[in-house]
Amino acid sequence: MKIITFAVPCYNSEAYMRKCIDSLLVAGDDAEILIVDDGSTKDNTPAIADEYEKRFPGICRAIHQENGGHGEAVNAGLRNATGMYYKVVDSDDWLDKDSLLAVIDKLKHFRKERRRVDMMICNYVYEHAEDGTSHTVSYKQALPQDRVFGWNSVGHFRPDQNLLMHSVIYRTKVLRRSGLVLPKHTFYVDNLFVYVPLPYVKSMYYMNVDLYRYYIGRSDQSVNEQVMIGRIDQQIYVNNLMINAYSLPKDVKNRRLARYMMKYLAMICCVTSIMLIISGTDENRAKLKKLWHDFKARDPEMYWHIRLGARGIVSNPPGRWAEPVIVKGYHLAQKIFKFN
Repeated sequence: MKIITFAVPCYNSEAYMRKCIDSLLVAGDDAEILIVDDGSTKDNTPAIADEYEKRFPGICRAIHQENGGHGEAVNAGLRNATGMYYKVVDSDDWLDKDSLLAVIDKLKHFRKERRRVDMMICNYVYEHAEDGTSHTVSYKQALPQDRVFGWNSVGHFRPDQNLLMHSVIYRTKVLRRSGLVLPKHTFYVDNLFVYVPLPYVKSMYYMNVDLYRYYIGRSDQSVNEQVMIGRIDQQIYVNNLMINAYSLPKDVKNRRLARYMMKYLAMICCVTSIMLIISGTDENRAKLKKLWHDFKARDPEMYWHIRLGARGIVSNPPGRWAEPVIVKGYHLAQKIFKFN
């Protein structure tokens, strides 16, 4: 069995996918690289995927499918994965060579020692194309280092320290056991990827290495503010799937995990709400009101847990007079943390 399966969702990715795949080849025969061509038609993505499969048999495999969106590409990777661990690497991103080698060695050690580790966590780095700067998100203040631990050993996560798709490596069996299936033709499903499986994760290991390099700065990226506003209905859809996934805290036995999940859900509600506010339209203000009304109707207890927190207050302001303050606060945080 391979140590790890890398899934690389590709959609018209000719311009940058080689850099991504080449960074994964550093892992050699310990890795399986599934290049998922998600119905690309505008460039040579399908041919490049086939080329890598031919050049690196037993390591690279091309999967061609009808366009289903990022989530369906992740699903296809998981359906076909044979590795003990599973990681998604978007085709415009890449992994650091030295960090990857260290991670592979540690995962091989777990297998040799028969240590069950359901999720490995590593740092990730924002690589800003616009000004050539970078920003590292580290977990060293929130997580124990160099030992296997459970949720009771997890410390406090800052707002910029949430677990993202970039930072996690799941044990493949855990993902499958969780029943995770991401929706098709939907953006922002990475939030489900790092939320729905968490109650199935019992053991973790944090390596303080800067593994994932997250390229940010393309005008068409899903995290671009105007793009998010244009796709706000998809953001709302994912937000509601998260609300419906669990009734917190009662569905999650571990209190620290339940608390973390509520904070993460609150952050997503906050982001959705702020995008609706920034748009400035009456239609989107009505959608904001409906989001919170439906949330309260579905699960009043969880609603009030989140609504009374700081992020909940920001998400559902008392009136239009508060909207400029919220927008300015968001843009200030955007400048400080440079998250999009």
